[in-house]
Amino acid sequence: MQRILLIGKNGQLGWELRRTLAPLGDVTALDYPEIDLAEPESLRQVIRGIAPNLIVNAAAYTNVDKAETERELAFKINSTAPGVMAEEARLLRAGFIHYSTDFVFDGIKANSYIETDAPLPLNVYGASKLEGENAVKRAGGAALIFRTSWVYSMRQGGFVTKVLE
Repeated sequence: MQRILLIGKNGQLGWELRRTLAPLGDVTALDYPEIDLAEPESLRQVIRGIAPNLIVNAAAYTNVDKAETERELAFKINSTAPGVMAEEARLLRAGFIHYSTDFVFDGIKANSYIETDAPLPLNVYGASKLEGENAVKRAGGAALIFRTSWVYSMRQGGFVTKVLE
């Protein structure tokens, strides 16, 4: 049976992934304070203790405005932590899935962005997510990076439920 580590279980994406991943294996789903993405060595210890076959990172520092004043924390969570996860996945010969954002682009392109378009983040949030992508690539190993936008779920407090309210 596959051992899957889902990081970010309480976010919109993580909440939905927890249900979706369940039929695929034994899912260990964690979030703060069970796992502290701002503490790389603690993160390494948790991953090594679980020894998953697959790590799915659905966690992020997502407060775009506050990232401007909490730059160090945004970079620890969005850049350093994914790099650590990817390194540990490589050492365990595990797969790694990382969710990034379209905020790595400046948004001025007239049509859809593609993977080969040059990133140009306009804010700390976008820059931290781009550096996270780069950290995952530098780590090597079997990794997928998904750039998403407008993530939503039907869970209370999400985008869809706010619009419906």
